[in-house]
Amino acid sequence: MNIVLIGYRCSGKTCVGRLLAGELKRNFVDTDSLIEEKEGIPIHSYVSRYGWRNFRRLEKEVVEAVALEENTVIATGGGVVMDMENVTRLKKNGWIVWLLAEAGVIRKRMAQAWKNGELRPPLFGSNPLEEINSILRERTPIYGRACDYRVWTDNRSPEAVTEKILKVFLCIHTDGTGGTD
Repeated sequence: MNIVLIGYRCSGKTCVGRLLAGELKRNFVDTDSLIEEKEGIPIHSYVSRYGWRNFRRLEKEVVEAVALEENTVIATGGGVVMDMENVTRLKKNGWIVWLLAEAGVIRKRMAQAWKNGELRPPLFGSNPLEEINSILRERTPIYGRACDYRVWTDNRSPEAVTEKILKVFLCIHTDGTGGTD
């Protein structure tokens, strides 16, 4: 069974995913990184050049491929849940964990990512920092329906989030329980 991490930008999916994969001695894949490798350009450049519609098509192809993997930790792009086929594919062989963070925390993390040179393309043509509240309002119910478990990342280190996910994941595989943090 795969562990699939969903959530908004800067919620910690890639960082926590790498830690989980290391702890479980599993392969780790990041769908956004796979798209960048496939296209040979960063996502923000791809989106600027070809638009979100083409990006979502590529994302769907990548999700279709990674969903077939076994015992892999998969970090997805923030909008992967907007296509229910993606969610259905990922659920077939995956336990979906939603990493949550408050808008203010996401804003701070995104600003820090910008300082580190990690550009995030705007979703609606405005400043990505200004879009956070409206996108979260739109996606929160969708993330909630898609996930099997959710973890708040606001006041937790990536290591603490990883530990929480591991504890529940291992519990599910021994006695069938799970839930919410």
